[in-house]
Amino acid sequence: MALTTDQCLILAAGNGSRLVSKSGGLPKPLVPLHDVPLLAHVVLSACEAGVGDFVIVVGYRGEMIRHWFANHRPHGARITFVENREYERGNGSSVLEARQQLCGPFLLVMADHIFEPRTARMMLKQQLEPGEAILATDRKLDTIFDLDDATKVRCDGSRIAEIGKELTDYNALDTGMFLCGPSLFRALDRAANKGMCSLSDGMRALIREDKLRSFDIGDAHWQDVDTPEALAYAEGIFDRDFSRTPVAEQLARA
Repeated sequence: MALTTDQCLILAAGNGSRLVSKSGGLPKPLVPLHDVPLLAHVVLSACEAGVGDFVIVVGYRGEMIRHWFANHRPHGARITFVENREYERGNGSSVLEARQQLCGPFLLVMADHIFEPRTARMMLKQQLEPGEAILATDRKLDTIFDLDDATKVRCDGSRIAEIGKELTDYNALDTGMFLCGPSLFRALDRAANKGMCSLSDGMRALIREDKLRSFDIGDAHWQDVDTPEALAYAEGIFDRDFSRTPVAEQLARA
C-alpha cells in the first residue's frame, strides 16, 4: 500500500520546563538521549518510515535547534523551520503557524515522543476520510511508564469518544502521533478564538463532529520524554525497544 503523504509536522516550540534540570540550558528538543537529541531521534525515525519533507515549528531558543540541524541534517531530508513566537498559548498555536507549509495530509508528531519507524510507516499508509484525523493509540495500559501523566483516550470501536489527561474511564493512550488534514486547522481556529490553544482542544472539536479515528499501534513501542524520570526510563529501555530498528544505525552515524 502506498504512503498517504511524505510530509511531517513536528512540534518543537515549548520550553520544556519539567525537563529543565536535565537540559543544561538546551531547549528540550535538543536534550540528548543516548548522545543524540530527542528531535533527531524523531526526524530519523520518520525518515526511516518514508517521510522526506519536514516542517518543524520552533519557539523557545529556536535558533539553537536551527543551528544543530544546519550541521546535522539527515541525508535526503528537506526541513523547513517555522517560528511560533506565541508558543506559550499552547501547542495548537504551533500547528496553526505551520498551516501555510502543509499541503494535503500530513503526519503530526511531537519533538519529545520517540517511536519506532514501523509505527509511523503504518500511520502513513492509512487513508483519511473527508474531514477526519487519525490518532495512533496504545492499548497496552499495563506497560506504560508514568500512567498518571499520560493522555488518556476512550475509544468506541474505531472512533474516539473522549481524550484528556484527567479521564477516569479510558481504554487507550495518546501516543502523540496523528495523521491529519485541513480539518484540524479549522478545529484549532475555533479553539484559538478563546485564547489558549492546545492540540487536545482541536481533537475534542473533531470528536464532537465524530471525525477522530483511532489506530491501534499493537505491540509497537513509544515513549514520551517529558520529565527527568521519563528520560532516565527511556535511556534504560532504548537498547531493548528502539536500537534494534534500522533507525539505530542512522542515529549512530548522525
